[in-house]
Amino acid sequence: MHDWGVYLVTQESLSAGRTTREVVKAAIAGGVDVVQLREKGRSARERYHLGRQLRALTREAGVTFVVNDRVDLARAVDADGVHLGDEDLPLPVAREALGADALVGRSVSFVDDAIAAENAGADYLGVGAVYETGSKDDIDDDEYAVGPERVGDIAAAIDIPVVGIGGITADNAAPVVGAGADGVAVITAITRAEDPEAATRDIAAAVEEGRR
Repeated sequence: MHDWGVYLVTQESLSAGRTTREVVKAAIAGGVDVVQLREKGRSARERYHLGRQLRALTREAGVTFVVNDRVDLARAVDADGVHLGDEDLPLPVAREALGADALVGRSVSFVDDAIAAENAGADYLGVGAVYETGSKDDIDDDEYAVGPERVGDIAAAIDIPVVGIGGITADNAAPVVGAGADGVAVITAITRAEDPEAATRDIAAAVEEGRR
């Protein structure tokens, strides 16, 4: 069983001058549950070398580690799985490449897509953008701010874990989990925080509050 409570998506360009490795170490100290290697704008080779470092850190800490988009990179760094969007390989293809034990996640914004992803074999879903977000400039207007209600609708329609993503902070995470999400995924709420370790703790506390 994986805990999905606090799910960090890495992006060094949004990390206030710190390295992703530093941010991940701090987040692990703060109790992060999942780390996703994202790093848009960096080469596959750079992501590979960083992925090897993060795999070592997460393995030692018992933290789940997934790679955004790239099935080949997920295999190369021995990640626990991959997270797929609309532009990536179809879910069954990723599953075949990574094997039955790998985690395969999928980004969705609508109930129909969530049901289709579950039927295609997804292990968990990232649902968003829950709130307006500054870290993605490629979201269509109709996918802006689906809100905790949509997260709840999706969670009610499927049997696999749901992670809310998009504009989530310690101040607004609890309603997302209260609506039915198993956890929350964040980028800047941790990467840009003055103290990423403390920020991770604060978000974890908000997730617990939502679960209560």
